[in-house]
Amino acid sequence: MLINPNASRRAFLRQAGALSALGAASPLALNLALMNSAAAQSAPDYRALVCIFLFGGNDAYNMVLPTDTASWSAYQATRTQAPDSIALLAPGTAADGGAAVGSPARLGGVLPIAPLNAQGRSFALHPYLGTLQSMFDTDRRLAVVPNVGPLLMPTTKAQYANSSHPRPASLFSHNDQQNTWQSFQPEGATVGWGGRLGDLVAAGNQRAIFTAISASGNAVWLSGQNVRQYQVGSNGAIRMGSDANGRIYGSTAVAAAMERIVRGSRGGHVFEGDLASVSQRSIDAELALRTALRAPSDPLFGTAPASGNYNANNDPKLRYTPDPLVPATTAFNALAQQLQIVARMIDAAGNANIGARRQVFFVSLGGFDNHDLQNRNHADLMARLGHAMRYFDTALGAMGQRNNVTTFTASDFGRTFTSNGDGTDHGWGAHHFVMGGAVRGGDFYGAFPVVGVKNANNNNFDSSPDQLGNGSMLPTTSVDQFGATLARWFGVADSDLGGVFPSLANFSNRNLGFMV
Repeated sequence: MLINPNASRRAFLRQAGALSALGAASPLALNLALMNSAAAQSAPDYRALVCIFLFGGNDAYNMVLPTDTASWSAYQATRTQAPDSIALLAPGTAADGGAAVGSPARLGGVLPIAPLNAQGRSFALHPYLGTLQSMFDTDRRLAVVPNVGPLLMPTTKAQYANSSHPRPASLFSHNDQQNTWQSFQPEGATVGWGGRLGDLVAAGNQRAIFTAISASGNAVWLSGQNVRQYQVGSNGAIRMGSDANGRIYGSTAVAAAMERIVRGSRGGHVFEGDLASVSQRSIDAELALRTALRAPSDPLFGTAPASGNYNANNDPKLRYTPDPLVPATTAFNALAQQLQIVARMIDAAGNANIGARRQVFFVSLGGFDNHDLQNRNHADLMARLGHAMRYFDTALGAMGQRNNVTTFTASDFGRTFTSNGDGTDHGWGAHHFVMGGAVRGGDFYGAFPVVGVKNANNNNFDSSPDQLGNGSMLPTTSVDQFGATLARWFGVADSDLGGVFPSLANFSNRNLGFMV
């Protein structure tokens, strides 16, 4: 259902009441939020977007690979080098349990996938993405969007070489490109496109505070003009002072006194009022979640340890085995833990204390800045990513929510095709996954880049229209197009997309087609 930009008076008043109950930061903030009510209307269904951000710049060249003869030959020629080859092995190559941990020989061959539109080529996934191989080929709940990156307008190699052609600021910089992916501005941005989506839909939620939720700390992607992101931990809401029974030092009186202090202000200074409002909002939100969230020990989510410390848990749903040739260990996947609390929040969305119809979530996995030791480190990260996404899909299936939740990956940037010895450098475009019951899975959406061989006398790739120096991908799909396709499914009207995705008007294809 599309979100109608002309909200009803009822939705306007409901938003005002919800913000008042949760303590808007100031009269100005309340007025801005009420203005936002005129841009959204409650929807009768539930939908959520979940962003998995891969911090550090994921090497998409080793995540989704073309294996047709010409592409594979170029891949092997470029990535097979001393001292440590980072070229993965051909499909069907048996894993060698005696080889070094994380080495291509130890990993075995890449895993073939069969996209519905193979574009006359063949493709495969990283050897540790077997859980996603079946989700792509068999379940058809996983799609690949190739060569996505921030763009201001379509850009060819010739245009990129022209310094007057518009391009995103501060390319190849971690902080700047993390912010650009999330907000379309370099470091220092304060509003992200997930938050902008939240601004449009918050009036349809009973409590605006539960519109944009992070399980991974502060994320500019979730910050809107009116919507504030709400942060949770792996165990749920972060309490402010009192325990689950409303006590401090075993005393309800002490807890009540603490709440009176932090909810009030001694004077009329605006900063004091804002601090009191934030404290009140935090306390009220935690109280609402305390009764709405099912315990992590519920069969839907796996078995949590009595201590609440997932690092000590022996739950196979949260355990991953980085190397399938070694026994299962008690190593736990932090990304799966974050997705578990997201699943619990989604399950609680229909609770009378929450009343959420549209939500955006942010989770993350770090460690992708693999300038060296890439073979071992990237394999471990692929194992974590594949396991966590399959875990989340399974939990959503048990909850009956697969069709209502769409999960997608994002990252600072892709990496170079060339190796710097045993790693890669900063790139630009990268491939990304989209997962969910409403995803047209089992296919690629966008042109997969041509991979060439570097020039004999330098690291340019003149044989490929899609590769810049060192083989960095020149994006052919913009983040605006990628995000707008998700936003349409989320319920945002076409007329509102331009306010969320500032460069969308520069692209003719504004719906990539990967959502039903």
